[in-house]
Amino acid sequence: MQFKAGINRDITSYSNEGGWVDCDKVRFRQGFPEVIGGWEKYSSETYIGTVRGLFNWSTLDGSDLLGLGTESKYYIEKGQQFYDVTPIRATTTNGITFAATNGSSIVTATDSTHGAVEGDFVTISGAVSLGGLVTAAVLNQEYQIVSVPNVNTYTIIAKDTSGATVTANASDSGNGGSGVDGVYQLNSGLNTGVGGNGWGAGTWGRGTWGSGTTTNVLTSLRIWTHDNFGEDLLLNPRDGAIYYWNTSDGLTARAVEINTTNFVNAIEPPVFAKQVLVSDVDRHVIAFGTNPVFGTEQDPLLIRFSDQESFTDWSPTATNTAGDLRIGSGSEFVTAVETKREIVVITDSSVHSMQFIGAPFTFGIQPIASNTTIMGPNAAVAIEDSVFWMGRQNFYLYDGQTKQLPCTVKERVFFDFDYNQKDKVYASVISEFTEIIWFYTSETNSLANGGTGENDRYVIFNYGENSWYYGNLGRSAFLDRGIRDFPIGAADNYLYNHELGYNDDGSAMASRIESSPIEIGEGDQFTFIRRIIPDFTFNGSTSADPTVNVTLQSNNFPGANYLQSEIAKVDRTATSTTVPFEQFTNKADVRLRGRAFSIKVDCSTEGVRWRLGSPRVEIRQDGRR
Repeated sequence: MQFKAGINRDITSYSNEGGWVDCDKVRFRQGFPEVIGGWEKYSSETYIGTVRGLFNWSTLDGSDLLGLGTESKYYIEKGQQFYDVTPIRATTTNGITFAATNGSSIVTATDSTHGAVEGDFVTISGAVSLGGLVTAAVLNQEYQIVSVPNVNTYTIIAKDTSGATVTANASDSGNGGSGVDGVYQLNSGLNTGVGGNGWGAGTWGRGTWGSGTTTNVLTSLRIWTHDNFGEDLLLNPRDGAIYYWNTSDGLTARAVEINTTNFVNAIEPPVFAKQVLVSDVDRHVIAFGTNPVFGTEQDPLLIRFSDQESFTDWSPTATNTAGDLRIGSGSEFVTAVETKREIVVITDSSVHSMQFIGAPFTFGIQPIASNTTIMGPNAAVAIEDSVFWMGRQNFYLYDGQTKQLPCTVKERVFFDFDYNQKDKVYASVISEFTEIIWFYTSETNSLANGGTGENDRYVIFNYGENSWYYGNLGRSAFLDRGIRDFPIGAADNYLYNHELGYNDDGSAMASRIESSPIEIGEGDQFTFIRRIIPDFTFNGSTSADPTVNVTLQSNNFPGANYLQSEIAKVDRTATSTTVPFEQFTNKADVRLRGRAFSIKVDCSTEGVRWRLGSPRVEIRQDGRR
């Protein structure tokens, strides 16, 4: 039995004879299926929120830094430690008072200029004890805001320095001191996609009726883009300002907004942007979906670029190379991906090529495709001079021409897809195995169906072997190896090293694959299967007794239920203390009768690396009984 590489779910099972129809945690290499690599926690340290962007770069002194942004924070990771560099939005001096109620852990803070929304973070200092258990040490620390009753107040839950909740007693009432300061971090973003501008959209419900906010109405996820400017970092929360983090200031320094307040030489920097990118060829900083020079209204199709070698000078003059372009089609910029030769700009319905052309225009842009779609800002990824992305009901490839990518698992992906969370689609590369991987949220896992509403599945296109496969795995962001030895995935407040071992973070990883039926009898002819000769390798397994299960299934009609043979255990056999990986179970005797049969392989044993070759089955003609 030799099968075609990849999974095909878009035709009937009988039409896919000689192919594979279902899998999980399996990839194809040289045409044969094998288990994917496992993952382990990168460290025991956790971060706050859900990561929607990862960026790895090195500094001049060789430091290996990783930037990661969540809906609540932005971190720099170094040496398995997370450093909070979230920008500061506002500071209140001598302007905060507190009130606590006996028997409650909720403390109400009054600050008429706080401008906060639910989920924001504030660092309090200068407070004295409210009395009793709510001491100065309890008040003077970082807090996440629980609710915002009105524009003048917000609430926090009192905690001690270990994080344990503190409940006020009878003496806890009054002021927390007359000189209380508050440092407010960047407003938190949304962690769940909400479309439109009506009921339930944006920040609706985050404050009381009539309460105001100093931020734009948010109708999409908090998604971060980032790029290094030399050894420093530029970062941008989608539809927010551009911020700069200076490596020389140290890991405890905050990122600061590029404006005339923080940088006295800043000239007309963007107020808003949907994405920031540094052009590698010519060292311009490019802002997409931004506001015009001398304007504050965001244009979703406007592109601006700074003067060369500058991230602060954005005003075009006769003596610099700053300028702007406007995309000619589409209604909104979605994402831009840099390749070796150009920057591919994708809107909600078109694709454009942006290239450096030199003086006097600096950059030029031209349309290269129309009537295209894309799921979200993180749904596209570049490989050399090619860009792959997931659209609505289709996958696309740009390699000098834009075309739909033939896909054999479209129905499996798009018939069970939560389109309310399409912005959570995250594309990345596993270059070691020539794979493009997209993580997405299934309809099965949608909030409406009682799920988490987070990514729980992946689909892979192997561009080296032109095959598709998929599986179940939740990652909100993913980054291919490069500076670091392993690909990095983000989930459940942890970072994970991938392609490391063959376990699920120390536990067994369940993998499986199932073929389409192979016809072995026509008309009234039936065949009888009595033996299977397996063909596996277990090279690289860490288990002392690597084992996989092989099951043969038969049926008599395309729509009939499968009859299943007993499960055959295939394991490595030891004939000496040194076990050659080619030695395994010689044969398995089975009893199975039918017109067609299929093979299923599954493994739930720790530390097993298996690969299936060309198994053989012994069959003979038989009758109905």
